[in-house]
Amino acid sequence: MSSIRILIADDHRLFSQSLRELCVTKGGFEVVGEAQNGQEVIELAQRLQPDVILMDIRMPEMDGVQATRSIRKSDPTMRIIVLTMHQEDRYILDAIDAGAYGYLLKSVDAQELFAAIRIVHHGEALLDPAMTLKVLDEIRRRRNPDTVEQGFLEDLTQGEKDVLRLVAQGLDNGEVAVQLHLAESTIANRLRDVYQKLNVTNRTQAALWALRNGVASLD
Repeated sequence: MSSIRILIADDHRLFSQSLRELCVTKGGFEVVGEAQNGQEVIELAQRLQPDVILMDIRMPEMDGVQATRSIRKSDPTMRIIVLTMHQEDRYILDAIDAGAYGYLLKSVDAQELFAAIRIVHHGEALLDPAMTLKVLDEIRRRRNPDTVEQGFLEDLTQGEKDVLRLVAQGLDNGEVAVQLHLAESTIANRLRDVYQKLNVTNRTQAALWALRNGVASLD
């Protein structure tokens, strides 16, 4: 039986070379090429037609998500495993949306990586167990935004709700501090925590959320 042909895409040469040696000597795979940036992996994928691509996320010229999307658009059958240090939600979901068959962290051990390559080669999807809960949470958020917003509301302390209510009424931090008899720095800290819990980035977004969810009103 012929060995699985692998293309490695990673701009860290030492990691790429170590991964090549590991895949060949321990995994019994054939590494047909190595790319150092997103554009190069697209070109090599088209020319070499590997069975599986091991794709890093952060690379120069074009990142791994963009490269994955481009490769899968040209060849929907291409099997791509994202192998990266990044475990943030946005990277995972972007990679999946782009068409990656698998998403693994570089902390994975050799045998898990080899098993993943074989699984993906057979056309099955695979996700690092540590990432599964994040993906499921995002699916729930997309399918049931009302439940998510209720969950956000429950995460807020009463003090944070008080700050949010006054911010939604148009008060600045100093005015909120006077109303609540607190230091302005305390208001700023609470507002920062509100932004994080609600997954927003500014006062306007927080105020809209408060009005929409009954924390504040314009009356």
